[in-house]
Amino acid sequence: MKNLLFLLVLITFFASSCSGGSEPSGTASSPASAQEAPKENATADEGPNKGIGEVKNVDLNDPLAKSMVEAGESIYEMKCAACHKLSDQRVVGPGWKGLTEKREPEWIMNMITNVDVMLAEDPTAQALLEECLVRMPNQNLSIGDARDVLEFMYANDGGTVGE
Repeated sequence: MKNLLFLLVLITFFASSCSGGSEPSGTASSPASAQEAPKENATADEGPNKGIGEVKNVDLNDPLAKSMVEAGESIYEMKCAACHKLSDQRVVGPGWKGLTEKREPEWIMNMITNVDVMLAEDPTAQALLEECLVRMPNQNLSIGDARDVLEFMYANDGGTVGE
């Protein structure tokens, strides 16, 4: 029975790992709330923890871009919903509610696009792995797809979505 459950989980991961294909999108001005204080995974000496990967700076849209939020929601439903809930409930991975208040946008995008290196080298990602006990699979999302998911995460946390 355990092997059957493991097989079902494995099939779910593989079924959800089909790659999407949106191109990187432009940037816009940052909302003031995103620039106020460093997130909880940073120290005063080190500055904000932006994670390890290609993403070094994210200019957040204010208001959020409706088309990006919609694209991010589609990606979430296809690749993320099996392990992450939109509430703070942990399933396989942590719930997404409040995530944008805890983590830098660059860290979130690096975790999405560079998960293997993040889990190997980033202390915050390693702590999450210890808590959840299951490695996040590489979903092979492009930077553009990850940016759409990030926009959806901000909308999920109550960000204003434009027309």
